[in-house]
Amino acid sequence: MKKKSPLFKIFAYTFLSLFAIMNIIPIFWMIVNSFKEEQEYAANPFSFPATLHFSNYTKAWEVANMNIYFLNSLLITFVSLVVTVLLGSLAAYFLARFTFRLRGFTYALFLLGMLVPIHATLIPIFLIMQKLSLIDTYLSLILPYTAFHLSLTVFILEGFMRGFPKDLEESGIMDGAGVFRIFWSIILPITRPAMATVVILNFIYNWNEYLFALVLITSNSLKTLPLGLANFVGVETASYTLQMSALTIALVPILIFYLLLQKQLVTGMTAGAVKG
Repeated sequence: MKKKSPLFKIFAYTFLSLFAIMNIIPIFWMIVNSFKEEQEYAANPFSFPATLHFSNYTKAWEVANMNIYFLNSLLITFVSLVVTVLLGSLAAYFLARFTFRLRGFTYALFLLGMLVPIHATLIPIFLIMQKLSLIDTYLSLILPYTAFHLSLTVFILEGFMRGFPKDLEESGIMDGAGVFRIFWSIILPITRPAMATVVILNFIYNWNEYLFALVLITSNSLKTLPLGLANFVGVETASYTLQMSALTIALVPILIFYLLLQKQLVTGMTAGAVKG
């Protein structure tokens, strides 16, 4: 393989560094301003706080009802994530490793799902949930979140699994393993890089989704965190520092989730198919 020139490396690292800084700066100032008083923020949004006001986080937690909404978001996000990854990985496994009639048609249906604008389905989904008496329940969000992400999950995992050598399954069959044992004990472990990618993508969308939660959930006891953040948009609650405190709290699970899976994510981006 031809080595890249030092000039190319300098340009690439410079571009990537600038891109990283552009993304970090807004987050940095959001966290800095979350510790200010409202008057201090109004005077100069780009100054450092004279005193760290940790009470902003307590007030933000109360105004956004995070004691309820935070747990609701965690529950809905993780249940949707587990169901999506489980069903998607099984579908991807059979599409990638087996030949059967209508395989191409089935795969095309999953790809077609990626072309459908998600929010264009809001009214039909509302009517369906109303018919099923699921409005204002956890399932009214879990079911759409799962369905919307199956296409992308299958697309990523199927492409990754397709490159595995047949020797993997043949060795498992010789040891007496069945189809699902091969899937669980052989295929899934070596699919972790691609799995990390779909897990992060699904987690971020489910955690941040607002419109479906706004339409399908009405009870305060079932609302999610994005709806709680909307409590800051109003005449009496228009506090930018509290908004930034609440946004910082909402950002923490995403950062933790990404940091836990970043190694697998990088591996999935740089590794090709398994080579025998």
